[in-house]
Amino acid sequence: MKGVEVLDFLKFIHDVERWIDQYPWLEMLTSLSILILLAILANFIAKQIVVRGIRKAISKIKFLNQSIFAQHSVIKRIANIVPAIVIMNGITTVPHLSEKFIIFTQMGAQAFIFLTIALAISEFLNIFNLVYQRNPNSKNKPIKGYLQLVKLMIFIVCALMVLGTFLKKDVFTLLAGFGAMATVLMLVFQNTILSLVASVQISSYDMVRIGDWIEMPSLNADGDVIDMSLHTVTVQNFDKTFTTIPTNKLITDTFKNWRGMSQAGCRRIKRSLFIDQSSVHFMSETEQEKLKNFILLNQYLDLKKSEITSFNHQLSNQSLYNQRRLTNLGTFRAYIEFYLRQHSGIAQNQSLMVRQLQPTSEGLPLEIYAFTNTTAWVAYEAIQSDIFDHLLAIIPEFGLKIYQAPSGADFKLLSSSIVSEENTNL
Repeated sequence: MKGVEVLDFLKFIHDVERWIDQYPWLEMLTSLSILILLAILANFIAKQIVVRGIRKAISKIKFLNQSIFAQHSVIKRIANIVPAIVIMNGITTVPHLSEKFIIFTQMGAQAFIFLTIALAISEFLNIFNLVYQRNPNSKNKPIKGYLQLVKLMIFIVCALMVLGTFLKKDVFTLLAGFGAMATVLMLVFQNTILSLVASVQISSYDMVRIGDWIEMPSLNADGDVIDMSLHTVTVQNFDKTFTTIPTNKLITDTFKNWRGMSQAGCRRIKRSLFIDQSSVHFMSETEQEKLKNFILLNQYLDLKKSEITSFNHQLSNQSLYNQRRLTNLGTFRAYIEFYLRQHSGIAQNQSLMVRQLQPTSEGLPLEIYAFTNTTAWVAYEAIQSDIFDHLLAIIPEFGLKIYQAPSGADFKLLSSSIVSEENTNL
């Protein structure tokens, strides 16, 4: 009985084959469908079983950062090669296909494999860069620009291999043909070559690092370097905007790097008070006695008085105008220096001086040149403002005035005074 059933089944298969032979297109579509299903099955096995297995194995390695591998899946890209290999090898088994279609499909699958490998290598380089950036020394020697150059070379080779696949030529033959186009390629990749040379120079001379505060007025850049690539350097300005600087511009143009300030741990104050020159005068004994109440000036006034008395004793026969006398401006200058020497926010191991600059039509500049003991922006501005708040408030005690251009209120007061005087005269 079983033998009869087997014969019946074989006869049924034979009948189906004879029926299919009458419709070649149906046989072709059936075979193509089976091939596509096999490719989908292979893709499913590769991604859902093999890739997951490899990921679980990687997750057990403690020194690898899982978040980085989750963002850039190299293994998943490589798994895409499996269905392409199935189609490339299985297309020859599909009956009734033209030879040109088979060859074209194999070329397409091979090109897809080349591109997938190139993308996988690119993803691997991205992972390598992210891992490298976690190294504290990576800010001093960024490698993103070099990795981008490697990527560019990989994709150029991939493009040549894809082109060689469709043209049925060897890659080296294509390279020999491109040798004649070297001049054209130099022009096409001119910016890339310039950027590469600039990147090497920047890295060699340690000109810029990620995190540096740089200032480049020609390109309106004033902020922190947040990214360095082959072609561009990205700066986040202090107004939270971004400026993209071509890498070669850092070699050809002038820019200021504030890294030295950060490394020194101090920041310079270089600001002037403009003194009204008409308020400068010799100090009387009464004024000197008044200023002796300032603890900072007590010893200074006694010392200067002794020094001047000794000097004038040698010029006893000279006119009063030829003798030395204390001035309110000199005393105020000494007070500022003593005040800065006692200020907790000033770095005492750095240069500190109070000097006069060339007089101008806006007054006599009295410049403070000192360094704060912090580089933090908010703290620096607070220390600087605190110092000048105090000096502006105490300067009248020395009989000095700050120069200020006349304003509308001044002219109004003058006009009111003239009117009042005229009314009095009437």
